[in-house]
Amino acid sequence: METLPTIWFIAIAVLWTGYLFLEGFDLGVGMLMKLFARNDKERRVLLNTVGPVWDGNEVWLLTAGGATFAAFPNWYASLFSALYLPLLLVLLGLIFRAVAFEYRGKINTDRWRTTWDWAIALGSFVAAFGVGAALALSTTGLPLNANGDRVGGPFAWLTPPAILGGFAVVLFALVHALAFLMLKTDGEIRHRARRWLIRWLPLGLLPIAGWVLLVQFQHGKWWSWALTGLAVIAAVCAWLLARKAQEGKAFILLGGFLASGTAAIFSAVYPVVLPSTLDPAFSLTISNASSSDYTLGLMTVVACIGLPLVIAYQAWTYWVFRRRISAELIPQSHTVLPAVLQRALTRQS
Repeated sequence: METLPTIWFIAIAVLWTGYLFLEGFDLGVGMLMKLFARNDKERRVLLNTVGPVWDGNEVWLLTAGGATFAAFPNWYASLFSALYLPLLLVLLGLIFRAVAFEYRGKINTDRWRTTWDWAIALGSFVAAFGVGAALALSTTGLPLNANGDRVGGPFAWLTPPAILGGFAVVLFALVHALAFLMLKTDGEIRHRARRWLIRWLPLGLLPIAGWVLLVQFQHGKWWSWALTGLAVIAAVCAWLLARKAQEGKAFILLGGFLASGTAAIFSAVYPVVLPSTLDPAFSLTISNASSSDYTLGLMTVVACIGLPLVIAYQAWTYWVFRRRISAELIPQSHTVLPAVLQRALTRQS
C-alpha cells in the first residue's frame, strides 16, 4: 500500500464529507427560501440562520478542490476538464447566490426581494446538483481514454449516474436543511420544519442511498457494505429521533448517515480515483494520478498546521451564533440608503 497517496485519498474524502455536511444544510436553506418559507419575514429568518456561516462553509469546497489539485493533479485535470460545463454552472450558481445574500436587503420592495430570493434558490439548486453530479461521476466513471481525456461531446458527462448523484445531493441538502432549521429556529418555523422532516426524510434520502448501492454493486467490499449498513441505521435513527423531537441528535445522526455513506462510496472504489467507462485499464488510481512523495509529505505538514485552525475558527463561529432565531426577533424591513444620499437628505431636512 502506498501510504501518503492513501492518506491523501482519505483526506480528500473527509474534506468532501465536511463540505456536504456543512454546505449541505446551507444550500438546502437557500432552496427552501421558495419551497418552505411563506412570507418575507420567514425568508429573513432562514437567511439569518446561515448568514454568519455560509461563506465559511464554502472554504471546504475550495480546500477539497485545492487538495485534489496538489495531491492528485492527474485526477484534477481529467475530472475538471471533462466536467468543465457543469462545474462552470456550479461556479455561476455560487456567485449569484453570494451576490443575492448581500443585495437582497438593500432595497425595500417586493420585486427586488423576489428577484434575489430566486437567485438564492436557483443558485443553491444548481450548485448542489453540479457538485453531486461531479462526485457521482468521480465514483462511477467517465469515458476517459488512455491519456485521461474525455471522449465525446460537452454533454458526455450527462449520464444516469450523474443525474442520480445530482438529485442525491439536492434532496439530501433539503432534508439536512430541515433538520438544521428544526435545531436553529423557534416558533412556527421550527415546528413546521420538524413536520416536513418527518414526512420527507425517507423520500429525500432515497437518491443518495441509490448512489451508494450503485457503487457497492459495482465495486463493493465487505467493509464498504458494513459502512452502508451503518448509514441505513443512522438514517432510521435520525427519523425516529425527529419524531421524538430530539433535534440535536437527529441532526447529528443525519451527519452520521452522510459520513457512513461517503465512506462506503470512497472505500468501495479505492484505489481508483476516477474510473474509465471505456476500459478499466484507463482508470486513474492513487498510483498513477498522485504527486511525488515529497509533495505529499510537505502537504501533510501544512495540513496538520492549517486544518486544525480552520476547524477551530468554524467551531468558534457556530458557538458564537448558536442561539435560536424566530420571526419575532426580525425587525421591519427598511431601505439602506447610500451614505452620500443620506447626507443630502439630512441637509435638506
